[in-house]
Amino acid sequence: MKTYNRYSHITFAAIIAMLMAISSCNERKFHITGKITDARDSILYLEHMSLNGPVTADSVRLPEDGSFSFSGKDPVTPEFYRLRIAGQIINIAVDSTETIEVNATWPAMASAYEVKGSYDCSKIKELTLMQMRLQRDINAIAADPTLNIQAVNDSVAKTIDAYKTRVKTDYIYKEPMKAYAYFALFQTISMGYRSMLIFNPRNSEDDVKVFAAVATSWDTFYPQAERGANLHNIAIEGMKNVRIIRNEMAKTINPDVVDTSGIIDIVLKDNRGNVRRLSDLKGKVVLLDFHLFSGDGSADRIMMMRDIYNKYHSRGFEIYQVSVDTDEHFWKTKTAALPWISVRMDDNNTKVLSNYNVQAVPTFFLLDKNVNVVKRDAQIKDVNAEIEALL
Repeated sequence: MKTYNRYSHITFAAIIAMLMAISSCNERKFHITGKITDARDSILYLEHMSLNGPVTADSVRLPEDGSFSFSGKDPVTPEFYRLRIAGQIINIAVDSTETIEVNATWPAMASAYEVKGSYDCSKIKELTLMQMRLQRDINAIAADPTLNIQAVNDSVAKTIDAYKTRVKTDYIYKEPMKAYAYFALFQTISMGYRSMLIFNPRNSEDDVKVFAAVATSWDTFYPQAERGANLHNIAIEGMKNVRIIRNEMAKTINPDVVDTSGIIDIVLKDNRGNVRRLSDLKGKVVLLDFHLFSGDGSADRIMMMRDIYNKYHSRGFEIYQVSVDTDEHFWKTKTAALPWISVRMDDNNTKVLSNYNVQAVPTFFLLDKNVNVVKRDAQIKDVNAEIEALL
């Protein structure tokens, strides 16, 4: 009797182990395989692009032939991953149990790669290459010495609008339920020292509609998708912002605040409570800086500003720094020892940003002795040389 019980127990345990093994083997997975040549001993990361940013899912040290193989659990709804070596990135969309093959050569893997087995990934590659061309075009416009600040802004705006029209027509509105349409919404470009969304629902009614279109489509095809809900939240917040902007624009302009000289004036209180007008600096070369003291890299940027200020202030140079920090006490603490003009923008004077077309901070402008904008940071290669020329 004891012998029978003992072997029955062993048999039952073996059956459970076998069932677990079968279940593991049958688990639905996606696979990403391929080769990254000329990258021996480099670490290739597979990163999941979550709503909170990239999260490492797996990694491998590449062998001589550069071969790799990653796998993961079948996503319920389309998900986004990226292959990364250092700063070189290949974006991947994963839908169900597909096998995606990616082949590239280091160090140009971000632009010169081949992808097989995924329609969405092929479209993402097209969008990526288009975005790279857009960035090159914008850089060329900003570097053109024959264009003034207004001409640069106009040319950049037209170039971006043309890009957006093509992407909306040929990609987003064509198949809004696809992963690549979602990917297109979050493409960015660099303008000077900042990165900005190409489709910006924060201040564009048309861009809000684009986000809403993809959100509605995802509601139909992926009703439980967290990404779809996130798109709706972005669209709703964007609609609120657009209404605020529209109401501000509809207000009658008080002729008393219009400067007939063409100066885009700023009137804000400094860190000691004194009203400081940008127009009062006429006769000086001014660096107009929009800054976030609570942002990453603030301390290094302030050190750079100190060097410039100490070098040129005695020759008629001034810094007029506009903080966008929400905590007034924090701002006063951070600016107490700064020698230049430090003012702060609050919720009552956000039009300062729209007047200067500031999409993100930090950013700065150089103003001549008539307090007119000469160049913005995206156009400047050597800030010292530009200041010297204006002095």
